[in-house]
Amino acid sequence: MTLRFASRLDNVETSAIRELFKLLGKPGIISFAGGFPDAAMFDVDGVQQAANAALKEEPGAALQYGATEGYQPFREQIASFMAGKGVQNLAPEQLITTTGSQQALDLLGKTMISPGDKVIVEGPTFLATIQCFRLYGAEVISAPIDEHGVITEELERLIAQHKPKLVYLVPTFGNPSGALLSLERRKQVLEMAVRHQTLVVEDDPYGDLYFDAPPPPSMLALSHSVPGSREYLAHCGSMSKVLSPGLRLGWLIAPAELLAKCVMCKQFSDAHTSTFAQATAAQYLKAGRMPATLARVRTTYAARSKAMGDALRSHLGDAVRFVQPQGGMFIWVQLTGANGQEKDGNALAKRAIEQGVAFVPGTPFFAQNPDPSTLRLSFATADIPKIEEGMARLAKAF
Repeated sequence: MTLRFASRLDNVETSAIRELFKLLGKPGIISFAGGFPDAAMFDVDGVQQAANAALKEEPGAALQYGATEGYQPFREQIASFMAGKGVQNLAPEQLITTTGSQQALDLLGKTMISPGDKVIVEGPTFLATIQCFRLYGAEVISAPIDEHGVITEELERLIAQHKPKLVYLVPTFGNPSGALLSLERRKQVLEMAVRHQTLVVEDDPYGDLYFDAPPPPSMLALSHSVPGSREYLAHCGSMSKVLSPGLRLGWLIAPAELLAKCVMCKQFSDAHTSTFAQATAAQYLKAGRMPATLARVRTTYAARSKAMGDALRSHLGDAVRFVQPQGGMFIWVQLTGANGQEKDGNALAKRAIEQGVAFVPGTPFFAQNPDPSTLRLSFATADIPKIEEGMARLAKAF
């Protein structure tokens, strides 16, 4: 039997990260490959209490079908949560609940992208975004970054040249780069969005995972200071990295016309995000447990990030180059090839698995011109002894 699949699948491949997981069945392997939060950081008691409260206070609403836009108490809590991060005048009606922020990206692809449209992303960027936008027929163009995020002069040049449907950025502790877009560049991006009348999508799943000083305000929070920019800005948020990915809760804040189109498309795909998950999260936020949870996660990840950076320098020396992240879950490494050592991340990944350690090569994270000398290491799920042992094993793979 020959099935005739949709042509939109022709330019899309399965996730290189998901495929890598198939190789991780070897006993005792230490994995820095996943982008998962540490399950030991989950506030199980808090979530259980929140679920019980949801079932006690509004069992019918929590267990019933709900509005596509989202469960109103959850939307109210998210509006309050965002206000605490400097977002002014955000009403619950200005956001919709999504099944993880990944669905928000999919809805933006459905509503904004026609085959042949151009979209600009960072190089490197979140792998699933490249796949999602290509699925809807986009030509995905990479804008270069440095440790301070997207290089705005290059971004504006690309916008002027290609006139994209949208620009997608992960400005705060990006995946995979860990880069932090500076305050000055954030304002410049907002200004060019207005100047070129181009939608900017700000994806912010990691902004609360800072280690020392808080990062600059989100572009959404800054938009009040750049007249007109709010009309060209969509913001994606997520509970996955700060509470639980299993709840599958995200949200999308966007101009009213775009939000309405996304609601329509969401009706076709899943009717609504789990009302029980939303009710549970609403009770959790209402109980005020999030600040303590975030403080614990920040402290743990900061120590692991430092341990990984120290171990990389100790075991690999000038064979690697990286910027110590100020938050998030990842260290982005470039192999230098110094003294004739390995400079190909893909080749190193295969030998590393043989040594009992795994990471993700950097090439899949580029929409264009992939850099084979790069790799992504996640420090989120391994404790410090495993990080130190894993780096020692990685050194043996060179």
